[in-house]
Amino acid sequence: MNELNIGDIVQDFTLENQNGEKVSLSDYKGKKVLVSFHPLAFTSVCTDQMRALERNYDKFKEANIEVLGISIDSVPAKKAWATMINIEKMNILSDFNPFAEVAKQFDNLVEKLNASGRANFLIDEEGKLEWKKIYKLSELPDIHELLEFTKGK
Repeated sequence: MNELNIGDIVQDFTLENQNGEKVSLSDYKGKKVLVSFHPLAFTSVCTDQMRALERNYDKFKEANIEVLGISIDSVPAKKAWATMINIEKMNILSDFNPFAEVAKQFDNLVEKLNASGRANFLIDEEGKLEWKKIYKLSELPDIHELLEFTKGK
């Protein structure tokens, strides 16, 4: 898989959210979309990452940004985890079937773990990659750096 670079068109994808509803990137045409990958549900840093996105959801909406959390966990696992950590506003998507297809599309699969890496990708209103940052698996993404970037746009 080729690396996704700034300015590249991001291929449309459709995944199921924690409620089993199909969500496509193309559903958000005309809006920015933050695709926030986390390796696995029910882990501490991933929980903190999704809670930070949920806490800042309204700030993202004000900036015309939709937020999608993605990992390779199954829909039932996503549902249980979303309930447990009080995710009510944002979609957390299952990249389970077919396995890790979206993670591979973003060149963000950690094969030795069979999980996605931790990364944020901001897609602009036209479907082009505008910003990205890959994090260490143990690193909590800084939500504020992304919000600051979007203010400068």
